Amino acid sequence: MSGFNRRPRRRHAQRYEDMSVEAANDVGLWKFENCPYIADVYTGCNIYTSMNVDRMHQLLKGVFKDYTWEWMVDFLKGIYVTEKALELIDERFFALPRFSNIRQFGDKLTRVKQWTGSEYKDMLKVWLAALAPLLKGHPNHLKFLKSVTDFILIAGYHSHTETTLRYLQDALYGISRNIHLFLPYHHNQSISKIPKIHSLFHYLECIKEIWFRR
Repeated sequence: MSGFNRRPRRRHAQRYEDMSVEAANDVGLWKFENCPYIADVYTGCNIYTSMNVDRMHQLLKGVFKDYTWEWMVDFLKGIYVTEKALELIDERFFALPRFSNIRQFGDKLTRVKQWTGSEYKDMLKVWLAALAPLLKGHPNHLKFLKSVTDFILIAGYHSHTETTLRYLQDALYGISRNIHLFLPYHHNQSISKIPKIHSLFHYLECIKEIWFRR
């Protein structure tokens, strides 16, 4: 039984410079006879232009759910009592009228710990209408939510024109103008240290260079 719990010995990966052309091809790498080091193969490659934007993880899960939504909940907890704020949010989403392609979230929205991508999209459709009455007297906070919503929706277009790119730029301006209102609810209170927020400033450039434009 002593050998049953023994961890298997790890095999060390073969170094690139020691690989033959065939061995490199087997693991999906290019190997040239006169280029012993992998850095020589990718000379001139800019890794930053090789990465595309990710609407699901950067915008829906990151900017929307992990940051803006959590900041908004913490802000409402500061206005109302903590439990009362959660109850009000649940009531507002539960009171949304039934309509085609509008999800009914029930009365326990804030108790859900994990969401899917489709649920993020459905929340994004209605959260402005649901939370607007709770933000009465805080117009700039509501403007920030609208700018985030506009940016995520416009960034998801399958094609763009000069007009839609200008709308995207306007939404980004609205985000950068009002995000300081929510930074006290982030642990380091610095936008430069939030990679998914910082990625917003590169979307316009990526769309122009990579995405299809009419």
